[in-house]
Amino acid sequence: MIDDKQPPAFLRKDSLCDMDVYKRLDALEINLPPPPPLAGIYKPVMRAGNLLYVSGQGPTENGTPLMTGKVGRERTIEEGQHAARLCVLNALSNLHQYLGNLNEIKSVVKLLVFVASAEGFDRQPEVANGASQLLSDIFGREHGVGARSAIGTNELPGDITVEIEFIFEVNEGS
Repeated sequence: MIDDKQPPAFLRKDSLCDMDVYKRLDALEINLPPPPPLAGIYKPVMRAGNLLYVSGQGPTENGTPLMTGKVGRERTIEEGQHAARLCVLNALSNLHQYLGNLNEIKSVVKLLVFVASAEGFDRQPEVANGASQLLSDIFGREHGVGARSAIGTNELPGDITVEIEFIFEVNEGS
């Protein structure tokens, strides 16, 4: 579940509408990493109408996994949540490169979260909350929380802990 505590004043819904994404990132002390290098034959971002589909993002930096292992064995739920946040940052980095301006994002439409899970681990939605909470903090609850699926899997590429695909809606004419 997303944290229901009152966010700091600079993140409240009423002030989010007037604050740009980069100012929110600064307020959260978040720096976007460089976009990850391609790991195959695909586009990191694909547009269809006003929807941007972001290819699966892992918790990597410059293509190197920052978090590997399965949640419920080598990794805790909190570490899985951190991995999910890293995936969000890589997605936003790709979107910044594609759009040139993250303020063109209207809303989060959907997250598909894959969690490398130990046998018997069934708390994937809690891991996915790491990504959902960060997007809510950046874009506000109304625009930053979309539909979501959280799926446990036995393996992910490079033994990464989490991989997330995203769908974002952009403003008309972006």
